[in-house]
Amino acid sequence: MLKCIAIDDEELALELLEDNISKVPFLQLVAKCQDAFEAIKVLEKQSVDLIFLDIQMPGLTGLQFIQSLAVKPMIVLITAYEKFALQGFNLDVLDYLVKPVSFDRFMKACNKAKELHDLKIAKPKEGVNNTQGYFFVNVDYKLLKIVTADVVWIEGLKDYVKIHLKSSARPIVTRISMKGIEEELPQGEFIRIHKSYIVSVSHITAVMKNSVFIGELELPVGENYRDEIAALTGKTG
Repeated sequence: MLKCIAIDDEELALELLEDNISKVPFLQLVAKCQDAFEAIKVLEKQSVDLIFLDIQMPGLTGLQFIQSLAVKPMIVLITAYEKFALQGFNLDVLDYLVKPVSFDRFMKACNKAKELHDLKIAKPKEGVNNTQGYFFVNVDYKLLKIVTADVVWIEGLKDYVKIHLKSSARPIVTRISMKGIEEELPQGEFIRIHKSYIVSVSHITAVMKNSVFIGELELPVGENYRDEIAALTGKTG
């Protein structure tokens, strides 16, 4: 069961949203809010899995509300305007629905939320070796399968990472922390060499005190990660 809240400043739209939610067997509506400030008070008291959110609201817009959240549940934007879609994508919303929304389209967004929620529950817990050979990341409103053996190195960029693959000239960009991506990788097959870099051990071709090489590519080794490199090579000097 996914706990959700609905936020819209129009009473009729909020009632329609409540009716749609009531028809989805795996959704539980825990609160209806007519502005973002009311929603903030709800979130201070309980956590939710999913937020259905209008954009154009007085005081604090839906996009500003998303940016204010320290912990972000899955978010489906429901708005009368198409022009905010890119901004919504940049804030990593799960889906973007334009009013009037058919129930079929609404159900598609709900199914997407359930699939992502179930995937997060099923993924290996922190400290448990991921031996299944693949993992999924959220890219362009869909879950993209990444084969672990295809990963060469990973670069951290604030709230995003770039996953560099053998099979593609272009990296995969997804919104996740370096800690989060580390939890997806099998232990022993990847090594953190820098706060911004994780590399596949099998693709390392040479090591220096302050650098790791993958072919012609040279990546820096952070001072706090030199012990890991020494353990990998068996050399302390």
